[in-house]
Parts: sequence; structure tokens; C-alpha cells
Amino acid sequence: MNGAQALIRTLVDAGVDVCFSNPGTSEMHFVAALDSVPDMRGVLCLFEGVATGAADGYARMADKPAATLLHLGPGLGNGFANLHNARRGNTPVLNIVGDHATYHKQYDAPLESDIDAVASACSGWVRRSMTPDAVASDAMDAIAAALGAPGQVATLILPADVCWLEAPEPAAVTPPVADHGGVDEALAAQVVDALRSEGSAVLLVGGRVMRERGQVAAARIAAATGAKLLSETFPARQERGAGIPSVERLAYLAEFAQMQLGDAAHLIAVDTPAPVSFFAYPGKASSLTPEGATVIQVGGTANDPVAMLEAVADALGAPTTVEVAAASRPALPTGELTSQTVAEAIGALLPEGAIVADEANTSGLFIPGATAGAPRHDWLCLTGGSIGIGLPFATGAAVACPDRKVLCLQADGSAMYTLQALWTQVREGLDVTTVIFANRSYAVLNMELNRVGAEAGGPKAKEMLDLTQPELDFVALATGMGVSATRATTAEEFNEQLAAALATPGPSVIEAVIPALGL
Repeated sequence: MNGAQALIRTLVDAGVDVCFSNPGTSEMHFVAALDSVPDMRGVLCLFEGVATGAADGYARMADKPAATLLHLGPGLGNGFANLHNARRGNTPVLNIVGDHATYHKQYDAPLESDIDAVASACSGWVRRSMTPDAVASDAMDAIAAALGAPGQVATLILPADVCWLEAPEPAAVTPPVADHGGVDEALAAQVVDALRSEGSAVLLVGGRVMRERGQVAAARIAAATGAKLLSETFPARQERGAGIPSVERLAYLAEFAQMQLGDAAHLIAVDTPAPVSFFAYPGKASSLTPEGATVIQVGGTANDPVAMLEAVADALGAPTTVEVAAASRPALPTGELTSQTVAEAIGALLPEGAIVADEANTSGLFIPGATAGAPRHDWLCLTGGSIGIGLPFATGAAVACPDRKVLCLQADGSAMYTLQALWTQVREGLDVTTVIFANRSYAVLNMELNRVGAEAGGPKAKEMLDLTQPELDFVALATGMGVSATRATTAEEFNEQLAAALATPGPSVIEAVIPALGL
């Protein structure tokens, strides 16, 4: 057995049995070892950003890490943006990054780079295995680190000779289990006191709280105290739909978020940071916490945020049942195809148990409202703000949950970052329906151009945010990668195409041609 075989066997024994890969020469022994460890599923991705984004989507739905296999520093660099998103979403991801053989690094070969520095910028844990004997234990430590509360990216760097040299049999392992911590009773008492004190309170929740159990606990507290319940703007994974409490999301635009927060005297942020503006704007505040409000932060590594909320709810004598979203659907729309009518069609047709991978950006403004009463589903958001994750994390979610339909809501500009994910969906036979919102514009940047006070009237500025000349043909692009694709220009066409795609297993694309929102 060589080091690569010892690594893969250790991963599989510990429950990490999917690897999203874009390998190179230094990783060939890992690739060869896949035949000797058939329980490891290797998923080929044509760009590293697809591999890292898919690992993020997989872990969000599987509640355990997938591995990535990346080629040296440049490969890790290509995957960096979606590792940033995973880091911001506290997603457990295990990166395996190949490196030059230990004795070869001294020669400064063309692909030599500072892998450790790149890895440290997107990982909570980094280690380099220097001998074959260390690979198995290093891999176990990496998995444990990835699963450590609240979850993080762990990167294991493997020199090529460590993979090809003889290694001992991997020791028997006990798969690491995510430890979400306990309940800090003193902190719980502080939260109870704040909720009982004078002045209004906001309960801002995110992260691990966004499953049904956590949202029920938060809704119990809101019902008992009158606290305003809000969620972070972009939850990593939210369970929602009929039968689950409706939790209003904090707005993306700082001005709207400040209106939601009002003049609260107390802000209790649970498994999410106190809110800040996504960007700085001239003359506008960066911190969105109401002036003078006391802030209590709950979460991190030591506290189980869901158990904490339940303890607080019990201490307050909160009701055990709460108001939940009623089952409801909008009618199928007719007429012009717009962001609004697309949202209505999705709300009318979304199947039970669906996973929604949302990178619709400005075009998705109306969809959460239209789906609030749809059958239960999971919603995955762009946690770190780095676009290009929608198609990849839909791919990973479909690998994690092959028995569930995945609906990917994808802005057209963002789609071009990682369109190669469609090829992987076909190769793996994944059940993903992708709606491309073709508004032919970086619409969000048109909005931001005005909000930052930049001059917006010049033709050169407008050209930089325009996706015409030539127009992107997503039907042709998808078809070229083996995906069944259609184009909708009216609400009736979209209704028919979406219904057919959701009823048909396998990957499909609908290009929804819509006007850009007037933001």
C-alpha cells in the first residue's frame, strides 16, 4: 500500500466517500488508488471552482464533508472563491491539495507556489503530510477539524512522493462526529434577562438555527416576548415551506435592513455575526446594529445554538407550539415573463422535498415570498457573496441527495463563472433543473454603481455591466455539454417547460428571458 491508498481508505473508513476532483500530475497516485478503493466516489469537475463549490453543496445537505482533489497552488487558487463561500458558511470541506515531491521543491519548478499561504486564507485548519506514515492520522485530524463546530474548511497538503511511497495499513478509525457544544447557562440567563428587560429586542438567527428545530425554538421565544425574529441575509441551509415557521430574512440593502432592525434596545445574534453592510457607501453606516443597542452573541465552538434557544424558550415559559406557514401556492401566471411571473410559476410547481440552490441574485427577489407556503424544501444561499456557486453547489447537493429534485436558480452573469458544472451533472446523471435568469446584465452592479455614488451615465461604464454584443445563448451552451435545454419568453412557455423539467429525471436547463429589474 502506498500513501495515496492509505489516505483514501482512511477517508472512506471515516465516512468521507465522495471526492470532487480536478487532478494533475502530482495527484496521479491518488487517481490510480481509486481503483483499489471502490467505495470512494470520484467526481470529475472541469474547473476547480466547480469542485470546491460542489463540495460545499454536498456538505450542506449530507452534514458531513466531501473531499476535493486540487492540483498544486494554482489549482487551489482556481477553487478559492467557492472555498471562501464555504468558509463564510461554516461548511465542513476537506481539501486535498497535491504538491511537488519533497525533494523537488528546492528546484523552484514552474508550478511551485506558496500553497500554505493560499490555503490559510480560506481554511480554518491546514497541515502538510511529510511522510507516508503520517498520512492516515493527518487525514483523520483533517476530518475532525472540518467537523468541529460550527464547521470549517480543512486543507491537507500532500507532496507527490508521500503518496507514492510505501505506507502502513491505515489503523482502525472511529468516524469523527460533529460536536456542537453545550449550553452556557450563564449566557442563557443573560439572554433571558435581555428579553425580559425594557426596550424592544431583535432575535437574529442563522447558521445551525435555520433547520426546523432551531426555527421553532426561535419562534417560541418571539411569541413569548414580542421580540422581532429575523434571519441572516443568506443562510447556508434553511428548511422552509408549509408547516415550518416563517422567518423573515434581513434585507441585503443596508437601508432596508436598518428599517427592519428599527430602534431595538437589544440585539441577540445566534450563530451569526451582528449585521454589517455588505459594502461601504459614502455617508452611510457600516455597522447595522441600532445605536446604543446591547449585543449578545451566541454560537461559535462552545455553545450549541439550537439547544441554547430551547433552554431560553423553556426559561421564558414560551408556548410549545408556534405559528407555521400555511400550505399555499400562487396560481400559474400568464402573459409577460418577468422576475415576478417566474417566481409565481416556481411557487406553483415546486415539488415536495426539493432542494433550491439559489444564485438568482436580483432576479430572485420575489421567489422566497412565492414559495413560503410550498411543500417543505431546503434553500441554499450564496453565503460569502462570491458569485459562481449556484451551479456547483446544486451539483454537490444532487450527489448528496440523489432521491430529491434540485432546482438551481441561476443568474446569467454568475452562470458563466462555473458553467462547466453542467457537464459534471450529465456525466453523473444528476437530477438538477437549472433556471437561467437571462436579463443580459450584471443587474446588481448597475444598482451598486448608483449606490456608491459613481457616475452612472457614461457609455463605457454601461458597457462593463452589459452582457449583450454578443448575447449569451444558454440553450446552445447547455446543449453543447449534453444537457437538455429550452428557452422561455412568456409565462405560459415557462410554466410548461418547468413542469416538464421537474417531472423528468436528470439535468435540464431553462433559459428564462426576462427584463432586468429597475434597481
